Amino acid sequence: MMLLDLNIDWAFLLEKILLISAVLAVSLVIAMYETWAERKVAAWIQDRRGPSRAGPLGLFQPLADGGKLFFKEEIIPANSNRFLFVLGPSLAMLVACLTGAVIPWGDTLEMFGRQVSLQVTDVNVGVLYIFAIVSFGVYGIMLGGWASNNKFSLLAAIRGASQIISYELALGLSLIALLMVTGTLSLKEIVEQQVDQGFWNVFKQPLGFLIFLICAFAECNRAPFDLPEAENELNGGYHLEYSSMKLGFFLFAEYINMFISSALMATLYFGGYSIPFQHALHLDTMLSPNMLTLLGMLFMFLKTFGFIFFFMWVRWTLPRFRYDQLMRIGWKVLIPLAIFNMLATGGAILAWFNK
Repeated sequence: MMLLDLNIDWAFLLEKILLISAVLAVSLVIAMYETWAERKVAAWIQDRRGPSRAGPLGLFQPLADGGKLFFKEEIIPANSNRFLFVLGPSLAMLVACLTGAVIPWGDTLEMFGRQVSLQVTDVNVGVLYIFAIVSFGVYGIMLGGWASNNKFSLLAAIRGASQIISYELALGLSLIALLMVTGTLSLKEIVEQQVDQGFWNVFKQPLGFLIFLICAFAECNRAPFDLPEAENELNGGYHLEYSSMKLGFFLFAEYINMFISSALMATLYFGGYSIPFQHALHLDTMLSPNMLTLLGMLFMFLKTFGFIFFFMWVRWTLPRFRYDQLMRIGWKVLIPLAIFNMLATGGAILAWFNK
């Protein structure tokens, strides 16, 4: 009789459980306070105070909003598909939470004699994993809009699906050029290359980054690409019939996606946890490895927060596109530009190796 080998590295298992819990908790807390930050940014742009009554500087406002959503009455339309009506926001929230698993939030920490990586898992196809998971996000929108049995919700869901599919093409093509330069699909290796070279990928792929940035706005349904949620046209969009925490899940998923998109742009194009002028300042010799890792993680979050601020700034600055303009930009401008960028990158690489 064969005995099963049950030699489990419990320390490794505990390490990963704690890291997963930390990434999930940080994503939820940041998404919660993005709602507060968005109101403050809007107030700053419009010369108002913004949230100021719920605690100092209005910092308890997200808790009040969450409590309001949690205790509101659950309403499920009589003619809706009950199972799919509940599955839609659940799927949107699940997909949003899964995307942070392959992002390297920092290098490694030495703790209790172990090297602890600040990345849940370093798969060698991390970029493909992100694309695969993000592609599932459209199903949450489609299920929510269709199951509501509301013509405005259905129209918004169709808009959202066609928008995401259209802009994913340009997004993928812009990344192909970056992958041609880096030669890897691992997010960890992409960051390490930028750390070793002391040179960020945005300087190698400025056009690719611009295309990726525009497509990220469309993927997150953020203004000026927020056509699936156009209140003046669709009465609120695909989550029109939702209330309580099911509505909260849709809203939270959008803010988590904005956080993860910002972290992904920081990772792919701005060095991730690399520290500016790290080698020139000789920080490798001045600081201990743990201090260097923590400082790198701080810079990773600063870059991410910078992109989040940019998302909010654009929302309160630019008007919403018409739907025909949105589709025209995706198919007639971004995709040709992405193909041109890919061909130009391939030509530059070929010329470099044939010198």
